Amino acid sequence: MTQRILIATSNAHKTEEIRQIMGGEWEVVDLRSHPALVLPEETGDTFEANAVIKAEAASLAVAGVWVLSDDSGLEVDALGGQPGVRSARYSGETANDASNREKLKSELGKLEGPFAGRFRCCMAVAKDGKVIRVFHGSVEGVLRVEEEGVGGFGYDPLFVPNGFEQSFGVLPPATKNELSHRARALLQVIEWLKEAS
Repeated sequence: MTQRILIATSNAHKTEEIRQIMGGEWEVVDLRSHPALVLPEETGDTFEANAVIKAEAASLAVAGVWVLSDDSGLEVDALGGQPGVRSARYSGETANDASNREKLKSELGKLEGPFAGRFRCCMAVAKDGKVIRVFHGSVEGVLRVEEEGVGGFGYDPLFVPNGFEQSFGVLPPATKNELSHRARALLQVIEWLKEAS
């Protein structure tokens, strides 16, 4: 029997990535199927705090359904861990993926490389307003100052995972889904849900 899980996001890229990894046993829907549901502002200063805020709010609004939220971002050692929890808004409140990449390239361009960093993800699973478990995943790599490829989203064209020579903007989605911070956290979620469901 297919079970439903609500992803606390309206980001179609993120939902599709999660859907591909979760496979056919789960019906994966997101906030686009609940247009009246508005999540509170992400005011946490850690990925975990923001994931919990979203999971609690969405699971209170949609009773009886597993809710999965994640907060994730890029940490660059040479920038003291920035953009971190502000990854989505790095270039300001009107930020988009392109403007965030431009700001990152500008900041890195002032420094000497190579630039070690990582994508980090925290996922929270909730039901009926209560967060039940939290999971973490990360992938280490190096940041480039020139974009490579147009695949993926966010900072993907600037991030080369350790052990590879191409960015996430070039690597096939199947490869990224094996390596990514989100995949590593989500695989833990899937294993736990098998026991909990």
